[in-house]
Amino acid sequence: MCELLGMSANVPTDICFSFTGFLHRGGGTGPHRDGWGIAFYEEGGYREFRDPHPSVHSRIARLICEYPIKSNIVISHIRQANVGGVKLANTHPFVREMWGQPWCYAHNGQLSGWETLELASYRPVGSTDSEHAFCHLLGELRRRYPDPPEDRRGLWSSLHELCEKLRGLGVFNLLLADGEYLYTYCSTKLAHITRRAPFGEANLSDAEMVVNFVEHTTPDDVVSVLATEPLTDNEEWVRMQPGELLVWREGEIVARYLSDE
Repeated sequence: MCELLGMSANVPTDICFSFTGFLHRGGGTGPHRDGWGIAFYEEGGYREFRDPHPSVHSRIARLICEYPIKSNIVISHIRQANVGGVKLANTHPFVREMWGQPWCYAHNGQLSGWETLELASYRPVGSTDSEHAFCHLLGELRRRYPDPPEDRRGLWSSLHELCEKLRGLGVFNLLLADGEYLYTYCSTKLAHITRRAPFGEANLSDAEMVVNFVEHTTPDDVVSVLATEPLTDNEEWVRMQPGELLVWREGEIVARYLSDE
């Protein structure tokens, strides 16, 4: 399985601490050696870095740790290939434009029968089940909502319905973002933590690093981090339920959808 990392914050925040631990799972403390990528939404723009090599040995990954990019939403992925070769075109996260915004996506899991998923407005560049599912997902949303919907909750309900459908094909843990909202869907494994005042210390579980967030935050900061497995060993993370979709904005959960099962 791959590894996911996400962040939603109410102020531009760097993800250096979490990413430092996360990158070690790409060939160091974990077996995920088949590439990695990270995407940032910042000041109305979008930037990403992708590399088909193990993150633990990647100079680009080290640059991300040393160059603090301030962002409100981050999505990162470490790959353990199962469908599609190890190459840049198959490296997450993937991005497509919808309603004038870059939508970013990363997937953890493996699907069966994904080749039969109908494609409409979008086509994959690579050969993974993940990107095919992403193109299907966005295509279905665009078919239902040709223009940006005024009813956000209707859109979110449709997204949950489509995620449930994809979960029926196998393991489908998802991070998705549109620049304003971060969407997280759990099929098997996804955990989150929200840090707010009073802040304390955190110890990485995959690297020897401790940070005192009091020294790097203000009392009004709210920062939520999500990962396949908790990144720290001295904090209480919340594990999502299978079939659960969470919608995040500025570090807070604004909507939750649960499976009917």
